Amino acid sequence: MIYYFCTDARLQTPDDYTLDWDTQPMTKRSWVQINGVLYERGREPVAAGPMVIDDIAPYKSMADGSMITSRSKHREHLKAHGCVEIGDQVQHLKVERPTFESPARKELIRAQIDAMSHAEFKGAIRRFVERVKWNSR
Repeated sequence: MIYYFCTDARLQTPDDYTLDWDTQPMTKRSWVQINGVLYERGREPVAAGPMVIDDIAPYKSMADGSMITSRSKHREHLKAHGCVEIGDQVQHLKVERPTFESPARKELIRAQIDAMSHAEFKGAIRRFVERVKWNSR
């Protein structure tokens, strides 16, 4: 079989292209090479056997300056100092905003709006829209 290299560095075979230009778009398949053998992406072989994670490298604690030399000591240290390992999961750091659904607050806002002139109200709306635009960038 003849293989062609396309410009985006993916390996292509002649079978990868549909030549019926009017009815179907041109399709592409990508390939990976593992130990000199080509596999279609998504169909490459899975490593046999259990996956083992190495122990962590020793590091100096930022909380108290002690040396942490293993995962178990790392977990114990975090628990002892009330620390949380964040990584890229920050759901627990989100602050819940209080809900201001009280009828007294709504009445206060209505009274403030009723006390405004039309020009003041339009100015307040314009400032609010600008603030939303600025904070959404």
